[in-house]
Amino acid sequence: MATGRVDPERRERIIGAALDLIAEEGVAGTSHRKVAARAGVPLGSMTYHFTSMDELLREAFTRFSGEVVALFGERLGAAATPDEARAAVTSLIHELGEGGQRNLVLTHELYTLAARRPEFRKLTRAWMRSSRDALERHFDPATARRLDALIEGLSLHQALDTEPHDRALTAEAVARITAPGGN
Repeated sequence: MATGRVDPERRERIIGAALDLIAEEGVAGTSHRKVAARAGVPLGSMTYHFTSMDELLREAFTRFSGEVVALFGERLGAAATPDEARAAVTSLIHELGEGGQRNLVLTHELYTLAARRPEFRKLTRAWMRSSRDALERHFDPATARRLDALIEGLSLHQALDTEPHDRALTAEAVARITAPGGN
């Protein structure tokens, strides 16, 4: 007879704890022991739910990128006209840029991991593809690619800058990229 408690949320808590630790200490500072302590689970749960730290990192970053992709889909899915799509992109840039240090660090920890370890590039490529798919509901593929880069770059600048970013300038940049000819 099993005496252990059933904890159906344990795996999800571990993933959440891993994301919190990555945001605070980076991938290099994240260990099975620290994640288990943060999640409030026995250390043995780590190897029960994840065969390796790489598997945990993939799951954690998959969750994080999925949250960002869902935000893209939600904002762009609500747009019915090209002007609404442009406004949605502008809002998305500011929302992501104002998302705080946690999202900034998680994004760049994933990018750094993918830059160093090709097996994680698959995850970043899937994230970019999903973001572009959401953009391509309203814009041609080349424009969607440029918008995706603009979103990444302006969000990063906004998150790191000490001065607030002017929404009108963001809207102007989006309008220029989405104008016929992509000025």
